[in-house]
Parts: sequence; structure tokens; C-alpha cells
Amino acid sequence: MSDHVYKVVELVGSSPVSTDEAIRNAIVRASGTLRNLRWFEVVETRGHIEDGKVHHFQVTLKVGFTLD
Repeated sequence: MSDHVYKVVELVGSSPVSTDEAIRNAIVRASGTLRNLRWFEVVETRGHIEDGKVHHFQVTLKVGFTLD
């Protein structure tokens, strides 16, 4: 296994459906401008409440990618 150096960025994904979809939305969007995405870590989960119901999810991620 070769040695890798990673750059880490923080992203916030959102979704009205679920935390899983919020994670996927962030990764898909980031993959459009960042190369070599390798891993992610969920560091925070929060949501928005309307009329006593969960209305929206937000998930903060740390995403690592290898440098060229």
C-alpha cells in the first residue's frame, strides 16, 4: 500500500427526506468539482421543525480526498 496524503474539506448537505439523502447530496455535489474523494465522516446532524414535524435535515461532513 502506498502512502497517501489527504486534504479534508467540510461540507453541509441537506434534504427534506432523510439524513442519508443529505449525505448523498453533499457527496454528489462535491464530486462535481473535487477529484479523488475517498472517505467521509459525519460530524454533526441537525434539522428544521415546522408544525411539530421534522421538515428538513442538515448533515455536516468532513470529506477526505487524495492529492494529485
